[in-house]
This record gives sequence, structure tokens and C-alpha cells, in this order.
Amino acid sequence: MDKSFADPAAAVADIPDGASIAVGGFGLVGVPIVLIRALLRQGTTDLHVVSNNCGLDGWGLGELLSEGRISRVTASYIGQNKDFARKYLSGALEVELTPQGTLAERMRAGGAGIPAFFTASGVGTMVSEGGLPWRYNADGSVRIASPPKETRKFGSLGAEKKYVLEEAIVTDYALVRAARGDRHGNLVFEKSARNFNPVAGMAGRITIAEVDELVEPGMIDPDDVHLAGIYVNRIVQLDADDAADLPIEMVTTRPRNPVAQEER
Repeated sequence: MDKSFADPAAAVADIPDGASIAVGGFGLVGVPIVLIRALLRQGTTDLHVVSNNCGLDGWGLGELLSEGRISRVTASYIGQNKDFARKYLSGALEVELTPQGTLAERMRAGGAGIPAFFTASGVGTMVSEGGLPWRYNADGSVRIASPPKETRKFGSLGAEKKYVLEEAIVTDYALVRAARGDRHGNLVFEKSARNFNPVAGMAGRITIAEVDELVEPGMIDPDDVHLAGIYVNRIVQLDADDAADLPIEMVTTRPRNPVAQEER
């Protein structure tokens, strides 16, 4: 089955207002920016996004956020996105913060058909006991708080530990970014872009991938596949300019001293 689409607009055209979407990427790495911008152009709004974070101001998911297209975010941290923090603290955005490993496993479990699982992460904190602010009022008071979760002890007698029950995440759609893909939807991710992309792709009922390189079936060794085509419904090849749009989140090099360079 050829799952390739001619352009990103066609690939996201049926995503409706109010849809839940799992989005791959970590910071600015492995972000499906072309699909995000196609969604922005078509005007889709009231989105419930599940992603490790929400991009940066003016890039990635931050582009949808700044236009008011996202109403709820499930993420592991807010990071450098000042607009994300501002909207959350002012009550304009509902945010469910969850431990990073738990978030990844919730998406993976959703794709694997596991409805819930127990984990030690968050036990004894507001993650398990409830009370995490999901939405604030404009005056800073908490409007919606997270509910308490079921906990249970496991282990041999005398060495029992408490664990918290976390529900799996399944979304209406998923958007991911890969280095290579074939027309059957098998994907290969490049280095650190293999972060939340595979699990986000597993979580979506309809998964859409943008790829730097689209190849014919059989050209990717099965041992190299990071996300099997059974999870991927649509695939779009990026042009050279879009594939090269890879900004750096934080530049850590020092500016060179021209005087010192001349003295050498």
C-alpha cells in the first residue's frame, strides 16, 4: 500500500477542530515542523496536544500556541517557551505535566494496546496524590487540579514498594519527523530525533510522517526500522529547504576574539 501524499496540506486536511494530537520531537530536535505549519495554515483550532514540550516561542508547536490554536497540552516540562508559561499561568491554557519517562511509556502503552501500567515515578508527590494545577484562574488561584491516582504495593513481603497507576495515551492523530521512510510507512529516525517520535507515532490512531528522504519498499533493511509501517498511515517527503530547516535551540559556543586571532 502506497501511503505517500503529494503535499503536507493534503496529509493533514481532515484533522478537525478539537482533535487530540501526539507530536514527536524534543525541544527543536525531530519536530515535524512542516506538518505543524500545514495545520496552522488550514486554521485548525482547540487542539489537545501531547508532546514532550511545546516548542519554543515562534517555532515548532510554539507557532500553533502563539496563534491560540492549542487549548490543552500534556507534556513533561515547559522549558524555554515563555509564551507557554505565560498562557499556562494566566489560565488561558490547560496543562497536564507528567514525568518524562512516564509520558513516553503512556504513549508507547497506548500503541501497544496496554490500557494502563504501574510505575514508581511520582509516588508520594502530587503526581499520585493529586493537586497539580492543570488550569489556573486569571487571579492565580487553581481552577482545575489533577485528581488522585490509584496506588498499589508490589514486591515480596517485607520488600514491597508503592507504585502509581498511569493510564495509556491514545490520540486521534500523531505527527512525526523521520530521516527516511518508504512508501509503506516504515521509518528511520536520525540520532537524537529518535526521541519521542517512535512513541508518538505509536500513540496516534492516524499517524502522519514527514521524511527527509522517501524510498521504495525494500530499500530500508528491516533491522534498521525504528517505527514499523503498521503504525504509519500517511507519509510526506520534504523538499530540500524544509529538510534543512533545523534551528539550534541553545548556542553554547563563545564568540571569537578577533584581536586574539590576529595575534596568533
